Amino acid sequence: MSLTLRTISREQHLAFIQSLPSASHMQVPAWADVKAEWRSESLGWFDERTGELVGAGLVLYRQLPKIKRYLAYLPEGPVINWFAPNLDEWLQPMLAHLKHQGAFSVKMGPPVIIRRWEAISIKAGIQNPDVKRLRDIEADFIEPRAFEVADKLRRMGWQQGEDGGAGFGDVQPRYVYQVPLANRSLEEVHKNFNQLWRRNIKKAEKAGVEVVQGGYHDLEEWQRLYEITALRDHFRPRPLSYFQRMWTALNTEDPNRMRLYFARHDGVNLSAATMLVVGGHVWYSYGASDNIGREVRPSNAMQWRMLRDAYALGATVYDLRGISDSLDETDHLFGLIQFKVGTGGQAAEYLGEWDFPLNKLLHKALDIYMSRR
Repeated sequence: MSLTLRTISREQHLAFIQSLPSASHMQVPAWADVKAEWRSESLGWFDERTGELVGAGLVLYRQLPKIKRYLAYLPEGPVINWFAPNLDEWLQPMLAHLKHQGAFSVKMGPPVIIRRWEAISIKAGIQNPDVKRLRDIEADFIEPRAFEVADKLRRMGWQQGEDGGAGFGDVQPRYVYQVPLANRSLEEVHKNFNQLWRRNIKKAEKAGVEVVQGGYHDLEEWQRLYEITALRDHFRPRPLSYFQRMWTALNTEDPNRMRLYFARHDGVNLSAATMLVVGGHVWYSYGASDNIGREVRPSNAMQWRMLRDAYALGATVYDLRGISDSLDETDHLFGLIQFKVGTGGQAAEYLGEWDFPLNKLLHKALDIYMSRR
């Protein structure tokens, strides 16, 4: 297939995404409005023979201070045929276009899964003192074509960070945790939860925990819980205006793109979460909780409700987003994977993010800046 690349309209871009079973929520046109501090552009790949749009990518441009040079970033994209034998013919025109737009470096995240581990394998790994990381466990699924993609990218000059491919230098998580929903009943999904999760869901129900959906005007209450979480877990919270913009941008594009949930007990909101929907892929994207009321297990009740709602929407996967690859119980991120493994499901490893330096000097300067942040 011979291809041409050109800028496309938001309408063309959205129609292409809507024609697919799913795509990353960071590759829908509205994500450009969420990232308002970045300039953006929608790119389209066309089959020269038929004129059909066969690929799309949302590019975010971040300008360097004082000079008109940009980092071009395609988070979890572009949405193209990554297993095409002529992958270079897809990517070379993109690099030429971005260079013409003033980009000094390109970063992208191929949405290609390379390995998967079932919950039962991870649990066995946690109990094995010789296992420290996910990659120490034999994967239950390996996609051989993903290795070919990585080889092709290296031969083209694309680079990965100096973390040895473990993914810690990536902007988006390389390791995620997903609960497959396709061709399964809700009873099967629930049965696959571990005993603690099932007990906690039951405990929340018995205590009268109520899970409700919120709207735009409830984002202030979301922010209250989110800032409590940030203080407790030592991270810098995003401002309320970010979530307000996210809600407005995503739900203007599709009224069901973003949802807000609260788990409350005796009229007090104890936990909250945001949920994103693109086709058959549903993400639990942000979570927050108060320091009180944990004994009634609001987070378990909320996740179960969100998962059931995702199932009712026809989702094929419920994605609990990022995890660390560490299985070391002394690692401060270990609790995250331990919590998510309780849902059954699978850990998945993406191919990770790749960089292409179009100007080696500026690219190196950016690398140094990022490493010192």
